[in-house]
Amino acid sequence: MIVVAGEALIDLVPQTTGPDAAPDPARSAAPAALAPRLGGGPYNTAVALGRLGSPVSFCSRVSTDAFGEALLEGLRTAGVDVSVVQRGDEPTTLAVASIGADGSAGYSFYVEGTADRLFTAPDTLPSGTRAVSFGTCSLVLEPGATAYEELMRAAASRGVFTALDPNIRAGLIQDADAYRARFKSWLSSTALLKLSEEDAQWLGGTPQEWLALGPAAVVVTRGGDGLSVFTQDGGTYAVPGEPVDVVDTIGAGDTVNAALLHALDHLDALSPAAVAGLGGDRWARLLRFAARAAAITCSRAGAEPPYASEAGTL
Repeated sequence: MIVVAGEALIDLVPQTTGPDAAPDPARSAAPAALAPRLGGGPYNTAVALGRLGSPVSFCSRVSTDAFGEALLEGLRTAGVDVSVVQRGDEPTTLAVASIGADGSAGYSFYVEGTADRLFTAPDTLPSGTRAVSFGTCSLVLEPGATAYEELMRAAASRGVFTALDPNIRAGLIQDADAYRARFKSWLSSTALLKLSEEDAQWLGGTPQEWLALGPAAVVVTRGGDGLSVFTQDGGTYAVPGEPVDVVDTIGAGDTVNAALLHALDHLDALSPAAVAGLGGDRWARLLRFAARAAAITCSRAGAEPPYASEAGTL
């Protein structure tokens, strides 16, 4: 079982003229209708894992409002266990997405008094938990951020494989230096660190510096240019991106998270020692699989990760 811990929210995405239409730069200055989409980095990761066929559970706090009910139904439809999801009467977090001419997404958030911020760390995780994934807004917004951090450290101390995707949303971070220091403190409890090239630049460090603080591997995504992994033994392996007509990039990084965890589970490599022993050939297979899965997500509007039948084999 892979547990994904973090927020579930609603993305308000500019409406396109068709289900998979690309943004029209000529109309970018005009107001667009906003369509609600189920989302949040951890939520997307859980859905992607479920669609790929991994046993997965979602650990979060979700509103009892209509959006919250829709989020839970989306998880169930993807085959995600929701037995440890907490509920609250507070509203669902909203993220307003803006889509650039190249399909890249930016966000502004409505987070005051929302349900997911009041998450509390559970006493236990689902039976058979082998890995827990963390990231995005849930590690920024208090008091929930401290609870997720507590869960991360507790899982790592018990030998559970932990994955971290900071997925930086700078507009939510009030003290950048404090967040950067906190990020470094998480690395001793992190087995796999995945982040985008933009995240790496904002954090101001290097994969080698982060490896020295704990992770067995650091994966850096570079959009259409592909992915690279840096390992504890000094290895560096890279694959190019998969060519695709990009509709938008919403959920692409979350799909990479899911694809990596799914692949590591498939290879029975959900441990730091196993990750350290993968070698170049298997890393290339993992990265190509993740790049292919992310490309499929980019080819459709909103966070719509692929099913196992679409993503192909490792």
